[in-house]
Amino acid sequence: MRGRSARPPEEANVDLTPMLDVVFILLIFFIVTSTFAREEAIGLEPPPPPSPENLEQQTQQAILIFIDESNLITVNGRPTDIGSVRANIERVVAENPQSALIIQAHPKTRSGIVVKIRDEAYNAGFRERVNIVISQT
Repeated sequence: MRGRSARPPEEANVDLTPMLDVVFILLIFFIVTSTFAREEAIGLEPPPPPSPENLEQQTQQAILIFIDESNLITVNGRPTDIGSVRANIERVVAENPQSALIIQAHPKTRSGIVVKIRDEAYNAGFRERVNIVISQT
């Protein structure tokens, strides 16, 4: 072993610069090529303020759908199920076409039921006079 000198082994280094360049290029590619879907929201426009002489008349013409914490649905005080909500709405509208619709839900009500009732109201022809209220009790 003469003539040989012991030298320390060289450390292997990996250059990460090209990998970072590739990651940034992929990031830019995915940002540029991605498309963003426009989601539709529930229309919750507040109704216009009523005039004082029409206030009593409008409250008598409203259809009240109440959903309690156990998801029991009542239409103008009559218990019903989700399948017959549209028929009840159409019955009341046939009696009074100028009716407004108020969906009053308990805070513990499942949101899916409220959306289904709103959809049934839209299918029954209510597009502009639908109000959603969260009750305080």
